[in-house]
Amino acid sequence: MRHLYSLVFTLLLPLILLRLYLRSRKSPAYRERLRERFGFGARIKTPVIWVHAVSVGEVQAAKLLIARLQKKFPEHTLVVTTMTPTGAERVADIKGRVQHRYVPYDTPGCLKRFLSRIQPSMLIIMETEIWPNMLHYCHRQQIPSMLVNARMSERSARGYARVSALTTPALNNFTVIAAQGEVDKERLIALGADPGKVQVTGSLKFDFTAPDEIEKHAKRLREQWGVERKIWIAASTHKGEDEQVLDTFKQLQNQLPEAMLVLVPRHPERFNGVAALCQERGFSLVRRSEQRGCQADTAIFLGDSMGELMLFFAASDIAFVGGSLVATGGHNLLEPASLGIPVLTGPHMFNFTEIHRLLRQAEASIEVGDSHQLAKELLRLFNDQALCRVMGERGKRLVAQNRGALDRVVALLEKRVV
Repeated sequence: MRHLYSLVFTLLLPLILLRLYLRSRKSPAYRERLRERFGFGARIKTPVIWVHAVSVGEVQAAKLLIARLQKKFPEHTLVVTTMTPTGAERVADIKGRVQHRYVPYDTPGCLKRFLSRIQPSMLIIMETEIWPNMLHYCHRQQIPSMLVNARMSERSARGYARVSALTTPALNNFTVIAAQGEVDKERLIALGADPGKVQVTGSLKFDFTAPDEIEKHAKRLREQWGVERKIWIAASTHKGEDEQVLDTFKQLQNQLPEAMLVLVPRHPERFNGVAALCQERGFSLVRRSEQRGCQADTAIFLGDSMGELMLFFAASDIAFVGGSLVATGGHNLLEPASLGIPVLTGPHMFNFTEIHRLLRQAEASIEVGDSHQLAKELLRLFNDQALCRVMGERGKRLVAQNRGALDRVVALLEKRVV
C-alpha cells in the first residue's frame, strides 16, 4: 500500500507545486527555498535532533520542548521543519543552535535525500502528523521517532481509518507516542498503534508561560486603545468567520457603543482582505502595522502583525478564539486562559477536545452556537465584571494545575536520543 501511496504522491507533485505557486501570489514566501521541499540542503556535521512542527501552532507548542532539548543535548543541532512560511518565521525567533528547513515531500527520493543530509539521531513529530514514508525510512535507518503532544480528533480518526492499510504500519513505526489525553490514546490504539507504545503525558500547551514583561507592554498598549473602553479580541479567525464576528460586533455596539474589537486573522495573507471587509461594513479601523494610536471612535483594531497575539490577549478584557464558528477545529484556548481572561468559543473545537472540555468543566469558558449567542454572552460578561474575574481566575488555576507534560515528555526522550 505504501508503494502505491508513493506513486500517487509523486504523480500529484505538479499539482502540489501549482497550489504552492497560487498561494505564493498572496504570500511570496511560498515560492522561496523550493529545493528544501525536495530534500536538498546543506549537510550538517554535528549530531541532529529533527523536530517536525507543521505550522505556527505546532511551533508554538514545541518551543518549550526545544528549549529543554537545547539544555539537555547542547552538542546537537535542532533541525525544525515546517510546511508554512509563517511557521518558518516562528522558528527563526528561536535562539541557539536551531536551523529551519521546509519539510521534504513524503516521497522516497525526497526523504532519503533529506535524511542523508541531516542524519538525525531522533525524529520528534508534533501533534498529528503521520507521514508513511517519513516514518518508514526513519524506522529502516533505526532512527527513533516520537509523536509528541499527540491528539486525535474523532474527525481525524475517521479519515485515518479509511486508509488503515497506510495508517497502521505508519503508527507502528513510531518508537513511542506521547498522547495528550486518554481519548487520544484510545483513538490511536483503535487505529492500530501498539498499546505498549502509547503513553498519556498531557498537553505541552499547559506548560506555556507568558513572555517576560507582558503585563507592562499590555498596559502600554491598553492605554493606546483606551483604558475605560470595553475591549474584546477575536483571535485566529478564518475565512467565513470574520463576517460572523463583525455581525456580532454590530449587535454588541447597539448595546455598548463604546466597545472595541481587536480582530486578529489567522493567516497573514488575509490581512488586507479582512481590513477591506471591515471598512465595507462601515467600521472605523486602525491597523497594527500603521503604528498609530486608536481614537475614541475607532471601532476595530486589526492585529496584522506576527508574534504579538499574547500581547493582544493580555490587553483585552474577553477573548473569543476563532476557528470555532467555522468547522476548522478551533485553536489554543490556554494562552488567554493562562492570562486570566474569560474565553469564548464556537461549537467546532474538535482539534482541542480535551482542553475545551477541561475549561468548560471548570466554568472558565463558554461555548456559543452562532454570532447572535456570541453577542449575548459578550454583553452578559461586560455587564458582570465579577463573573469575568471569576472565570479568568478559574482558567488561570486550571492551567497551573495541569502543568508537567514537558517533564514527562523529556523523560521519554532522554532514553532514546543517541
